[in-house]
Amino acid sequence: MHAIAPRTAAPSPAPADTPWHAHSPAEATAALDSPHTGLSVAEVEERRRRFGPNRLTPPKRRSPLLRLLAQFNDVLIHVLLAAGALTLLLGHWTDSAVIAGVVVINALIGFIQEGKAEQALESIRGMLAPQATVLRDGRHATIPAEELVPGDRVALASGDRVPADLRLVHAKGLRIQEAALTGESVPVGKDTPPVPADAGLADRTSMAYSGTMVAQGQGHGIVVATGDATEIGRIGALLAAVETLTTPLLRQMAAFGKVLSVSIVGLALATFAYGTLVMGEPWADMVLAAVGLAVAAIPEGLPAVMTITLAIGVTRMARRNAIVRRLPAVETLGSVGVICSDKTGTLTRNELTVQSVLTADATYAVTGIGYAPDGGFERDGRAVPPDGDPVLLDFARVCLLCNDGDLRCDDTGCWQVTGDPTDGALLTLAMKAGLDLGIERERLPRRDVIPFESEHQMMAALNRRPDSGGLIVVKGAPERILARCTAVLTAAGPAPVDPAVWHARVEALAADGQRVLAIAMRPLAGDGPADLTLDDVQDLTLLGLCGLIDPPREEAVAAVQACRAAGIAVKMITGDHAVTARAIGRRFGLGERAVTGADLDRLDDDALIRTAQEANVFARTTPEHKLRLVQALQAAGHTVSMTGDGVNDAPALKRADVGVAMGRMGTEAAREAADMVLADDNFASIAHAVEEGRTVYDNLRKTILFMLPTNGAQALVIMIAVMLGLQLPITPVQILWVNMVTAVTLGLALAFEPPEPDVMRRPPRDPGEAILPWYLVLRMAVVMALLVAASFAFFFRHLAATGDLAEARTIAVNALVVGEIFYLLNARGVLGSVLNPQGIFGSRPVWVSIGCMIVLQLAFTYLPPVQALFGTVAVGAADWAMMAAAGALIFLLIEGEKAVARRRVRKV
Repeated sequence: MHAIAPRTAAPSPAPADTPWHAHSPAEATAALDSPHTGLSVAEVEERRRRFGPNRLTPPKRRSPLLRLLAQFNDVLIHVLLAAGALTLLLGHWTDSAVIAGVVVINALIGFIQEGKAEQALESIRGMLAPQATVLRDGRHATIPAEELVPGDRVALASGDRVPADLRLVHAKGLRIQEAALTGESVPVGKDTPPVPADAGLADRTSMAYSGTMVAQGQGHGIVVATGDATEIGRIGALLAAVETLTTPLLRQMAAFGKVLSVSIVGLALATFAYGTLVMGEPWADMVLAAVGLAVAAIPEGLPAVMTITLAIGVTRMARRNAIVRRLPAVETLGSVGVICSDKTGTLTRNELTVQSVLTADATYAVTGIGYAPDGGFERDGRAVPPDGDPVLLDFARVCLLCNDGDLRCDDTGCWQVTGDPTDGALLTLAMKAGLDLGIERERLPRRDVIPFESEHQMMAALNRRPDSGGLIVVKGAPERILARCTAVLTAAGPAPVDPAVWHARVEALAADGQRVLAIAMRPLAGDGPADLTLDDVQDLTLLGLCGLIDPPREEAVAAVQACRAAGIAVKMITGDHAVTARAIGRRFGLGERAVTGADLDRLDDDALIRTAQEANVFARTTPEHKLRLVQALQAAGHTVSMTGDGVNDAPALKRADVGVAMGRMGTEAAREAADMVLADDNFASIAHAVEEGRTVYDNLRKTILFMLPTNGAQALVIMIAVMLGLQLPITPVQILWVNMVTAVTLGLALAFEPPEPDVMRRPPRDPGEAILPWYLVLRMAVVMALLVAASFAFFFRHLAATGDLAEARTIAVNALVVGEIFYLLNARGVLGSVLNPQGIFGSRPVWVSIGCMIVLQLAFTYLPPVQALFGTVAVGAADWAMMAAAGALIFLLIEGEKAVARRRVRKV
């Protein structure tokens, strides 16, 4: 976690500005006590104890006590606490205890769920840890990057992400893409000589910085800084300063809570005043009635249900590789109308695959995708054995020999490449041709190599043949290889090469978006030169061409179609060439038009807004272009999600309504700036997250649609009785009971609802729309009227028939609860009918909550201690049957109201 100062013994902490770039490799080696064979296991353990793991310090979390106290920071809870204090002053211990129970249970639920959410967020770093190839005890090993310590020697190859700040001690053709750190748009050449101490970050050519990408070549470096002391770590700490996010829903709910609290307090005071001044009721009784009304009307479970619903969304997304960093962002996903996605690794697999092989005699399609050696060769649509074509076998063998990569199957069955992705694709091709990597490398051992460098755009190796002759094997850019070829290998032997024919074949592959490599060789009569030079790479025999492409993820293709069906526009924004971007865009159905970054630079703001909406593919873009596109789409009124992986993407990630960082290839700073992290860098995970975001919003709406009318009905029972001078059908303490048990049972059930069948067939919702439109407000009024009517009807019927006030009140309470149970089933569909088996029985949490509610009500009705506490008595089976019939009638009436509402909504 620290940079360390130069010294000749064991390392120690150093100032963050230690100019390692100005030290020579020998000085760095001595200062860091880093032997050429690497650190020993014992030394690694000692340094890890001293310096800690190579990861950023996680953001400071609230203590459990502060999280618990935060559960009481809600205006509705404040009203409840005031009501509890008032009853306590009056000496009504039972009422105070019940109110306290409601508040404490609500706080505990929110506390437990927030704890689970924080645990999920804490696990991000463990899930997204990168890997590093390190030299220890004379052996190379691949380890999690967080296990690196100062003084470790790390090997770098093309395609690697630099795992810590390194002082380079060896570099051959090494070029590193530092755009994530410096904004430099092209890879920077690296070497080992020191540079001036005052050199700028982009000019420190002797350093490799954490989070940057190796574009070409190989190298070794000594770890000089880890964790927060790295350059990327410092920037990441700045970007992670603010983590708050206010969404339209939270603003709506905050305003709603204040209005509701004022309204409830006003109604309670009016009821107290009317009862004492107009009706002449004892003031103490009216205080209890007013308190009961206030407690009944307050949906105190709503804050907990909101937290739980969002936390459930976070958990579901995590299972689908989308890690939410900011809880409220879950809801924002439900209104996303445009997704701007990177190409490499998000829409595509980020696993280069050889899809075509062209020899002088044939054109082969290579089946299978990714690094797994599953697949084969097809010619004219028919599978062919590779050993039937000696030229194809020679082609595959040269791909294996002219290669610095390694391909292995890990413990999970996934094939992983060490080194350049292109090398990995060529090794996979060789294995599909039936070649064994180890046997071939042992049979034809390498004697020397010319690594791939941008100046000559090729790689060449000198191998020894079993017959003691030499063999030069070459791969590289077709124009460079063809210029060095004098023949082409055919089934009949070498033949003259026609460059024009091969250039035409190259252009055909490139037009299809494939990256083209030429493969050639030169058998030598003797062993060949001791040291291979470019002068030796002449008079080559061309074996053929291969076309490589980063293939689209099959699940991403389906996800893009699902998003478009849901009314969400998908924009692909990539730094790749326009031809490649257009070819990939075509496979996703994004159209033929590809707008380049240069095109965007020529547009004014109005033209940019039009282009951003009309085009779906953007190529050769920089982070600045991403920011402009996000701003343009937002100016057009869209809710935008943006993906990014570098520090320089942070402005666009923060500007977007939902910023999405790449977990595997992204920098820590980008992850800190984002609202969501994709653990698998897969576009399908974004689509799944949008689905979950819509589900979260639906479930919040369902919960509010259930809670407000049921709580309102409980309050109206008291208010109407007081206003009309009637006996209370339900006592204040009984209302408190109903309010408490429904808050922890029925009130939570809808938070667990699965996605509705049409959730991804609806257009994105307008972020400004009311959470409860007019037709739902009307439904709540109908529900309140039905529940109040049922409670009064059962109360007065039994009071008139038996004269037993306790029994009449017990039945009135149970009638109210039974009505709420049946209405819970209605609430499973906002507009959709639930008159089907799936609608009634399709939610286990709903029936678990109903079962719990029934058990509690049976205890309330029949358990002697509870009877004494709440003034209840046992009721007969016939009474339960009548209450169930009344509840079923309420259920059917609300389903009828839904049918009418559906017709009205369609007409609007």
